[in-house]
Amino acid sequence: MTWLAPLRHHARASHRFAEGATVAFMGRFDDRHRLMSGNALRAAVLGANDGLVSNFSLVMGVAGATSGGEPVLIAGIAGLLAGSLSMALGEWLSVQSSRELYAHQIAVEAAGLETSPQDGERKLRQIYEGKGFAVDDARRLAHRILSGDPKAALDTITREELGIDPTDLGGSAWTAAITSFVLFSVGAIVPLIPFLIGSGAPAILLSAALSAVALFLLGAAITLMTGQHPILAGLRQLGFGLAAAAVTFGIGMLLRTTVV
Repeated sequence: MTWLAPLRHHARASHRFAEGATVAFMGRFDDRHRLMSGNALRAAVLGANDGLVSNFSLVMGVAGATSGGEPVLIAGIAGLLAGSLSMALGEWLSVQSSRELYAHQIAVEAAGLETSPQDGERKLRQIYEGKGFAVDDARRLAHRILSGDPKAALDTITREELGIDPTDLGGSAWTAAITSFVLFSVGAIVPLIPFLIGSGAPAILLSAALSAVALFLLGAAITLMTGQHPILAGLRQLGFGLAAAAVTFGIGMLLRTTVV
């Protein structure tokens, strides 16, 4: 009967744990999630989105104030460099700080297991009881883990109590930084392309058109991770991006009129 399937699955999992499943075996349950939740992917999405929206808005603002002259190109390049460097530094600091925090938490747990292993056993027992294991099964499993390899015990405590993968620690800070730098630059260069070959109203219109297409495609691509409808997500991204650019373009025109 179909309603018995979850019970059978739980029984099989309980049996494996009771037989002393290794930490590597338990860790494989999370491997399929790492690609979609890693810092590199998050940095890529945020980098491309921020680069496109911020530099598109900047370019349109300066274009509104200068009618699409040479200052647009200068401001756009400056915005690309400043933004990509800022994003890369911010990602590096964020991920590195997280790694250092995780490493500190693991060191604290290691010291606690060394001085008071019974507390670690109690924590594991409570965790497994909370996951639905019978009291006796949870007690035997926790005792078996803590009485075995100290490294495996620490690994299990780290995963189960702290929710940290000790082999990853949140990903590489350098990977996140480099990815963020590259993707921000890719996004930021899109609205600049027309001004590399032209100026004036034609360059402004072409820049808006290219940016609009890129906004839609980026919004649609994000749905590969979120599972949302690609057209709706693309239109939402397009709407927000064009609104931001329209506001800055209007402010630029207002400043030009005021200054002149």
